[in-house]
Amino acid sequence: MLLTIIIPVFNEENTIEAIFRKILEQNYIEKQIIIVDDFSTDNTRQILKDKIFQSADKIIYHNKNKGKGAAIKTAVNSIKGDVVIIQDADLEYSPSDYKNLIKPIINKNFEVVYGSRVINKKRYTSENFTSLSRIFFNHILTILSNLLNNQKLTDAHTCYKVFSSEVFNKLNLEEDDFAFCPEVTTKLSRMKVKICEVEISYNGRTHKEGKKISFFDGLRALHVLFKYRFRFR
Repeated sequence: MLLTIIIPVFNEENTIEAIFRKILEQNYIEKQIIIVDDFSTDNTRQILKDKIFQSADKIIYHNKNKGKGAAIKTAVNSIKGDVVIIQDADLEYSPSDYKNLIKPIINKNFEVVYGSRVINKKRYTSENFTSLSRIFFNHILTILSNLLNNQKLTDAHTCYKVFSSEVFNKLNLEEDDFAFCPEVTTKLSRMKVKICEVEISYNGRTHKEGKKISFFDGLRALHVLFKYRFRFR
C-alpha cells in the first residue's frame, strides 16, 4: 500500500521543515511525498531546495501564486499511491492521525475519509479554532453543505481529506483556491460516494501566525456549494 501525500505550500518558512519531519516519522506505511510550492515569497523555496529536496519524492514550483486548489491540481499527474491525502504545510493538523485516517480505506470499508476536528467533542472551543467567528462560520458552512448535499458531516471544510486514488482521479478538480473543499464534498455527493469521518487533533493558528483563509473564502465556499450542486452534468 502506497500513501501519496500532497502538500500545497505558500510562505510557510517557519513550519515546512517541522511538518515534513512529522510526515517522515510515519514509518508504518510506504509514502510518496509531493510538495507544490505556490510561488512562496519568503524563505520557503530556499528551505525546500536546501533541506527537503533530497527526501521528498517530488517538489514542483509554481511560477506565480495560484491558490491551494491549483497546487493540488498540479500534483494530480504525479500521484502513484493507492491512497491520497491532503496535508497543509503548517502545524494545525498532525500526521500522527494518518494511521486512523487511512484505516477505513485500507480495510475497504470506505473510499473517502474526512478528518473531523469536532466529532466526538461536546462543543467547539475557541482555544483550538482561535476565534468565535471561525467556529460560527465553520459550523454554518457545514450545515449548509449537509443540507445541499444530503450528507451528515460534522466538519465539511477540514483539511484532512483522504481518498482512494481511483475516486480522487474521478473528481476532475476545477477550483484554484480554498474552494477546493466545497467542490470536492459536493462532487462526492453527486457521485454517491459515502464519506467516513474520523476524529483528529487540531491546533488552529491565527492570521497573525500565518492563517491564510479569510471571510471572502467563506463566501466563495457558499458560491461553490451551489455551483456544483445544481450544475448540469
